[in-house]
Order: sequence, then structure tokens, then C-alpha cells
Amino acid sequence: MKIANLIISSLVGLLFVVFGVNHFFNFIPMPPMSGDTGTWIGILVTSKFMTIVKIMEIVFGLMLLVNFKRALAWFLILPIIVCIAMFEVLIAKQPGIGLVLLAINFFMIYMNRESYKGMWG
Repeated sequence: MKIANLIISSLVGLLFVVFGVNHFFNFIPMPPMSGDTGTWIGILVTSKFMTIVKIMEIVFGLMLLVNFKRALAWFLILPIIVCIAMFEVLIAKQPGIGLVLLAINFFMIYMNRESYKGMWG
């Protein structure tokens, strides 16, 4: 199970680092978005909210990649993944990677449940 944990953490960490860095350097072109999706993304980008989220994605992704407090990283990245899944389902109306990431995140939190015992008292 340690190998699966390492592979999953590395892939998800790499995903968040790549897409976080892409926000700043735009090496993966994003398709044009219209309607509610375009409006929502426009608000997030112009308000600089997305910049803060992308910085957190890079930091938490690196934590997963280099095994620095990996259990904490899975817990901290959960709200970002929930927002991704909610955006896909409620605004874009195209469920996809967000739901997969959500399932993976809950699985990884469950696998590291011993690390969280101090949080619950």
C-alpha cells in the first residue's frame, strides 16, 4: 500500500504543481469559456483570488511530491478539490477530474487516518 500511496501522491502533487504554475506562465492554453463558466472564472482571475489559490496548489502539490507532511497536505488541499468538484458539477455542468480527485483525496485521508487522531481530541 506504501507504493500506491507514493504513486497517487506523486501524480496528484504533480498535477497541482503543473496547473498551478500554468496559471503564471500559461504554457497549457485554456479553452475559451462562455456563459456562467466564463463569468465565474473572470471574477476569480480579476479579483486575484485565483492567484492565491494557485499559489496554495503549488505549495500543497510540492508537499505531496517531496513527502513533506504529506498527511497534512492531503487535508489542506481538500477545500480546493471540493471547490473544483463543485465548479464542475454546479457551474460548468461537466463533472470530470474534480470528482475523481475528491474520491482520491478522501481515500488518501482515510489511508492516513492515524495522522489525524490529534485533530479530533
